[in-house]
Amino acid sequence: MGWWCLATRLVLVVLLAPRVWLQFIPTTGQVKVDCLGSLARLKLNSGYFQHKYISLAAIDKFGRAWPLDAVLATKCGYTISQNVWGNVELRASLIGCYAQIVDDRSSTLNIQIKTGRDPELRDAAVLDVPIRCSYGPWQPREIVCEANYMEVSVRRNVPPIPDGFIQDQPEDWLPQDQPEDWESAFPEVQAGAPSIWQIVFHMDRGKKAMLVEEAHAVGYGVNTTDTRIVLRASYNASEAQKLEVSGVPFSSVRSSTYYKQRWMLLMVDTAVACPIDGVTYTEETIIWTVPKGITPLLAGGGTVKELQVEMGINLTKLPVQERERRGYTLASDKDSIVVKIPIGAPDGSYKSDVVDGNLMTTYQIKPFIMHLWEDDKRGITKHTILKDINTPLQLVPVTITDHTNVSLQLFNATVGSFLPDVELVSVTVDDSGPLTLPEADKKGYKVYETKHPNGSRDCILQVPFVAPGVVKEYVPDNMRNYTITPILGFIVVPQRKPFNVPVPLAALVRDAVLPKAQGFCDDQALYLVVKRGNVDQDWLPFVGDTLLSQEAAQSFGYTLQDNGTHLALRVPRYAAHVLYEEISSLGVVATFQLQLKDRLGQTKMIYFAVACNFSPKDLIDCQPNGTMMISALKLLGIPDMETSGLVLKDRRCRPASVTEGGATFIFTVSSCGTTRKFENDTMIYENEVLYFLPGQTAPVYQLKCACRYFIGDALLVQYTPTEVPSPSILPGVGVLALALKLARDQSYRDFYQDAEYPVTRYLREPLYFQVELLHSQDPQLELFLEDCWATASSDRNSSPQWNIVVDSCENMEDSHQTTFHQVPRGSDPFPMHLKRFEVKMFTFILNGQALQGQIYFHCSAVICDSSYPSSDDLCARRCIPRRQRVGRSIDSNRDLQGYVSSGAIVLGSKNHT
Repeated sequence: MGWWCLATRLVLVVLLAPRVWLQFIPTTGQVKVDCLGSLARLKLNSGYFQHKYISLAAIDKFGRAWPLDAVLATKCGYTISQNVWGNVELRASLIGCYAQIVDDRSSTLNIQIKTGRDPELRDAAVLDVPIRCSYGPWQPREIVCEANYMEVSVRRNVPPIPDGFIQDQPEDWLPQDQPEDWESAFPEVQAGAPSIWQIVFHMDRGKKAMLVEEAHAVGYGVNTTDTRIVLRASYNASEAQKLEVSGVPFSSVRSSTYYKQRWMLLMVDTAVACPIDGVTYTEETIIWTVPKGITPLLAGGGTVKELQVEMGINLTKLPVQERERRGYTLASDKDSIVVKIPIGAPDGSYKSDVVDGNLMTTYQIKPFIMHLWEDDKRGITKHTILKDINTPLQLVPVTITDHTNVSLQLFNATVGSFLPDVELVSVTVDDSGPLTLPEADKKGYKVYETKHPNGSRDCILQVPFVAPGVVKEYVPDNMRNYTITPILGFIVVPQRKPFNVPVPLAALVRDAVLPKAQGFCDDQALYLVVKRGNVDQDWLPFVGDTLLSQEAAQSFGYTLQDNGTHLALRVPRYAAHVLYEEISSLGVVATFQLQLKDRLGQTKMIYFAVACNFSPKDLIDCQPNGTMMISALKLLGIPDMETSGLVLKDRRCRPASVTEGGATFIFTVSSCGTTRKFENDTMIYENEVLYFLPGQTAPVYQLKCACRYFIGDALLVQYTPTEVPSPSILPGVGVLALALKLARDQSYRDFYQDAEYPVTRYLREPLYFQVELLHSQDPQLELFLEDCWATASSDRNSSPQWNIVVDSCENMEDSHQTTFHQVPRGSDPFPMHLKRFEVKMFTFILNGQALQGQIYFHCSAVICDSSYPSSDDLCARRCIPRRQRVGRSIDSNRDLQGYVSSGAIVLGSKNHT
């Protein structure tokens, strides 16, 4: 396998594939060749090579293929790159290895491309790409600073280096000022063998001589053409030195190349220097600075004359007008060349990366500078600097857009956007670990990809509400909250760096089915059967603070059965947690409560109770003379209970007799803390039998006892109240006499009569409504509005509906604001029986069109007992969102509810300004 792969799964294979059958195919449309100065460029068509493996090789003049791995490419003048969109590019020096050069004017290269879907490239397709370029005339010295090598070529008039040397890869830098230091190499050259090329490297620590074959062996590329000698080195070659020029770091290889014959010694200065950096950034701009006073390239020279400075992108020169159109600037003075490029310019592209699990991007662009000068020692120098610029990494915010469709029971989210070098590889939905995309698809998690015109992509995730891992949680108002947070696992290629994106999804659906219960009794026990709904999967049964497991039920003497859909419980009448709420002459009222709580046992979700009236069996005797006789029973739920410790509300009242199973109390209704109250035509005397554990102030046993006497029988008690209190208002459930009236104006003195409907009103005219409780003269009753709305039909439940009053609050929408009006004192004998509000006529929209015709207004109202405001939030507060009133009292003896509607109101077509 190779050293390089593409985001689109193009992979460069650098080893020769085994001898296999090869299919040679035409290159038309698959590759594009450009001749750009002293370099040639070959571009691979990403559409053809996408999702394929490829290998690149150079063909020599004998037809042998030399795979272009990283080492050979650097030594021989080849550069291979790709961008985020999957485009592969090969650049080659026209005087590099395997180039066939004629008269230093024309150059021919042959590149072989093998491609296939098999990493070993068995049955590969082969493309032979000839590259023919002309370039000239060459300047006396030409220097090229490529991404992976430095190249210098100098005009010479000596024999060429013989064939047989395999040229290798190098990289290096440039040192301090040592004018004419190459001349000091004469002793080393003179001592060498005749008729041979050799190189002397000048370094701060001294000189180092090498034969050409030795330089090849350590990674340098050295060769000759008809008229030139070429040296190619890597930026980090062992003989390279680093220096700074005006604060910009350079890599330099200072060398002298010699050819020695018996009567001649030829010396060529082959120094080369290339900048390593020099790039700075602002928030919006790339600034690239290249100094001019590069000492190793000017050593020994005198006057320097500036000839030309050009810039371009991707080896294409840009004239002044084109630079200005694209927002580029080029400035040159005696010290430096400065190029400024806007970040995000269309000639570049963005690349993804991952840092600490976060998705990042960098902007990439490939500008170049061509600098031409002349000095009195070397003549004209052409210095071409190619720069691959990558801006600092920036955090990429991943946007999650929720398009969940409740009606289809489907979570639907768009996640993105991502560059083409980002691939989705997994979906994690629970603790079992990530799933591959096919595995996730089998479980119902669908992932799709959409492409944008600019090449970026979004991922679309779809999850049915019934898919594994979706949590369903009950919330008030018969709603269920569906939630899931799948984690999408991505990688950035070709590095395969991973990062995750959690996708929290939630939907509120009115589909909750609460558990229901039925209770009944026999002479021995209480029975409770709970039918489970669809919201109690995580609700557990509790009695008091005890989780009702099978073991706990057995310890209490219960019988518990649970088949998953129904929970059935039998509780003996004298078992623990059975409460005796009342003992009277009518019987013994026993109650058992079962609570459903969350798994932590902290939040009570719902509770059920079964209450039964057992035969008193002489437990209470209410005598006509006002004497009460109470028999208290010992409960199994209180271990080691001493019946002699039972007391009445007045703890000084103790049992008249005690047995192992209970105690008997005899007392008069005017003693032992007995209380009395009136209820319609009945007088009730109440007391309690209590039991306290040592050191505790709260009773563990509490049995309420009551004797009921009709008023006629109460004369025997000889009780004469000094003042008869007014009875409490405890309305029962029934039909309310309510009316919704439309006033002619804001005075609310005159109202439209039934015969006048329908009433015509125009847009933005105010409507003055009054809701009234009729035929009541009870000052303790109060009328309270819950909701008011408008419909296009006389049926108040029809759709669509437009809100006027919502949860007892004024509607504040700009199109139809609602205003409440106070009922002035003295304007009505019972102002608390009235509610007034104003709403302006507004445009009713139906299917995108303004509604024409009649509309009707409706209100729901509650009648409260104002003497008990704390018994119901509706009477205690005036504007309460519904979700805050979920827990309000539902005692039907404290309030009544009803509905009222108006006659038809016609939307007129009169224009108003």
